[in-house]
Amino acid sequence: MCACRACAIVMSSESAGGGHYRLVPEGCRAVAGFALADPLWEELRVPVDIAFFFHDTAAGRVVAFYPGPMGASESQLELDAWDEIVRANPVLETMEPDAEALLVDRARGERRQWIVPVDECYRLVGLIRARWRGLTGGREVWEEIAGFFDGLDRRARTVDRWGERTTTSAAEAAGGS
Repeated sequence: MCACRACAIVMSSESAGGGHYRLVPEGCRAVAGFALADPLWEELRVPVDIAFFFHDTAAGRVVAFYPGPMGASESQLELDAWDEIVRANPVLETMEPDAEALLVDRARGERRQWIVPVDECYRLVGLIRARWRGLTGGREVWEEIAGFFDGLDRRARTVDRWGERTTTSAAEAAGGS
């Protein structure tokens, strides 16, 4: 509700606002060796190759969204598939509800995953919405999307799928399986 430094300090406590408010973290984590095979991705029923997932406390479950020319669209997430992904990638259990998301890029043959502040996901949504042209988006939007993800790689610290910090660079982590 507010972005000033004083509110950020107050909201940094888990008990702030009676537990109703959360501070959106600033750090990004590239996840090296993320386990997400193509058949499991298909079980999630996300109709595109870029999506983000977070625990929505109001809904009481994990939700999946994907960016497109009309904004963020919610996908009907198959929870059994999500549970299997979490079992294979325990780092997902460290995500702050409502404030952090798993951002997945599988477009154009990529296999990259980050845990990011949820506002980064909506920044990507805005970028796509503003730049998309025609049916396929156009060259400009895909260059902007690549730049967005490259920026995440530059800023992210790299962790493995268990959440342990690695010496692998974020760019190397982008090739996770």
